Amino acid sequence: MMATTKWKQGDLIEAVITDLSDTGDGVGRSGEKVVFVPDTVPGDRVVVRLINVKPNYAKAKVKELLQPSSLRIKPACIVADKCGGCQWQHINYEYQLSAKREAVIRALERIGGFKQPRVDAVITAGTPYNYRNKATYPVGKSPTVGVIAGYYQKSSHQIVNLNQCPVQDSRLNPFLAQIKKDIQLLGWQIYNEHTHSGTIRHLSLRIGRRSGEILLTLIVKHFNIAGIEQKAQEWLDHYPQLVGVMLNRNGDRTNTIFGRETRLVVGTPYLEEEFACLKFQIRGETFFQVNTETAEALLYEIQSELNLQGKEILVDAYCGIGTLTLPLAKQVHLAIGLEIQESAVSQAKINAQYNHINNVTFHSGKVEELLSRISYKPDIVILDPPRKGCQPSVIETLRKGKPARIVYVSCKAATLARDLQQLCQDGLYTLSRVQPADFFPQTAHVEVAAFLVRSDLVKGT
Repeated sequence: MMATTKWKQGDLIEAVITDLSDTGDGVGRSGEKVVFVPDTVPGDRVVVRLINVKPNYAKAKVKELLQPSSLRIKPACIVADKCGGCQWQHINYEYQLSAKREAVIRALERIGGFKQPRVDAVITAGTPYNYRNKATYPVGKSPTVGVIAGYYQKSSHQIVNLNQCPVQDSRLNPFLAQIKKDIQLLGWQIYNEHTHSGTIRHLSLRIGRRSGEILLTLIVKHFNIAGIEQKAQEWLDHYPQLVGVMLNRNGDRTNTIFGRETRLVVGTPYLEEEFACLKFQIRGETFFQVNTETAEALLYEIQSELNLQGKEILVDAYCGIGTLTLPLAKQVHLAIGLEIQESAVSQAKINAQYNHINNVTFHSGKVEELLSRISYKPDIVILDPPRKGCQPSVIETLRKGKPARIVYVSCKAATLARDLQQLCQDGLYTLSRVQPADFFPQTAHVEVAAFLVRSDLVKGT
């Protein structure tokens, strides 16, 4: 073995994995240096090859598993070691939950500066497999197989061809092989990201977990797809659960999957789903949490914590199609939803009417601009921003307005901790507790709801 004191690319070293990083890689140490190794588990003893060496750490890949950890299990998927869709299928599920909780605590302490924050056990509902209600696959071309679709191989843009996936709702599996076969037979051209030529870019499938209704969307460079109407009708006739086929146009050179324009080919442009005892219309391209059951469980935690009395004014920033706004609106005096995506706001309004909820209004625009213009003083603000977190002006507006309570829902613990630190600065707010939820089993991602109370309202202060 090579000495660890002078690591260089290509070296083989022996390491014992002692932890998991926030990105899901195993962490090993040698002296003062750290090595990050994907596909490992704390307790593994491995020989690794260094592939990217920095002064104080290195990234590596497993060369040989000398002694497996007691936490290591056999993946449910035969391509788990290649596919980038999951990271943790080789890790015992109970340990996955423990690791996610520890990652949240670590972020709150190191980034947020919170001392011994109350972080409850990670909640989960349903099953750690077959949970995803939406799957979107890049489509490619193989010289041996023909049309392929699947997730990208880890750290690459090479597609791992799939005919089924253990983390997506199993009712979506029959579509994968058939749609690829039909694209091949019809001669539809596959998009090439290097030459910006071809047409078919992605295949997206979405299912209502309770309703069983399915939407199929092809993301395409342009709408001129020969024979799409006939084939879409054949799909609709063949699959009883399929309620609509759409084309979404994305003609840009971009890694963004969905474009701005969607056209209905046959059927309906939405599926119906039940969530928190409400009926929702959900389109193929709009955001809805991929884990219906656990998202609902987290909502119930929020409702329990808030203990709403029916007199409150609530603002839901980054509200999407009203997933949280509408269930909470039934328990408050007035609810206001803010969302930048106009199509999501349109759906939110439809969903409000659909459920006869009349004490809610939705507004389209940038949250940082809308929040400061609300004519009502909110008692409660729900924050559910993108992974990058809140704009500084949103934090500033909240600190000036001083709502009694803030619930911050986040899919990235690091940006959550950063924003909570700013909200709690000078003791304005107290972090009462944090509730992680496992929206993404078999991955390192964790959803978190953090509950803030204005400090002058905390008992004993």
